[in-house]
Amino acid sequence: MSKLRVASFSISIDGFGAGPNQSLQNPIGEGGMSLHEWVLPTRTFQRMHGTGSGTTGIDDDFAARGFNNIGAWILGRNMFDPNRGAWPDMNWKGWWGDNPPYHTPVFVLTHHPREPIAMEGGTTFHFVTDGIASALERAKQAANGMDVRVGGGVETIRQYLRAGLIDEMHIAVAPILLGSGEHLFSGIDLPALGYYCAEHTSTPKATHMIIRKKG
Repeated sequence: MSKLRVASFSISIDGFGAGPNQSLQNPIGEGGMSLHEWVLPTRTFQRMHGTGSGTTGIDDDFAARGFNNIGAWILGRNMFDPNRGAWPDMNWKGWWGDNPPYHTPVFVLTHHPREPIAMEGGTTFHFVTDGIASALERAKQAANGMDVRVGGGVETIRQYLRAGLIDEMHIAVAPILLGSGEHLFSGIDLPALGYYCAEHTSTPKATHMIIRKKG
């Protein structure tokens, strides 16, 4: 049965999944890149971006697991585009160049319609204007029995969490403090929603937690 998963999502010790003052120059906010120092050197990340073989071990194992059995993705608008409101530039096709790392259908949550964009490597961006349930239904159909991965950002994950729709999350807690930004779990009672910590392990660069929904 198809699951809705979050994988390799990094937060700070104080719970922030993005830093303050996000911009085109700082898409993850000020200090946000430091959240991802555990994954950047890994073989999974390096091979995905074509820059070398990378490191192996626990961090890489978790990064690789995030791509297993994924048939579609869901992203928030700002995971695709730095702007708010109506699309200012129809030539913008995402942060990743001509060959994005998804290689599946990707459903982007937005309030503003846009025609699908077919990219190299099997990625096609579809723009969903009628909410998270519609995006999930379409993504599961496209995944054809495989899992759907929510790539972020923070508010998109929070919406699916509040609705109790996420089956499993891999959260990587980086050993840093951000102090402000976008908090992942603020105001969300995970135990009341049926979530529990099923697995955890640590490396020098991150504490990896698998959070699952009961049943």
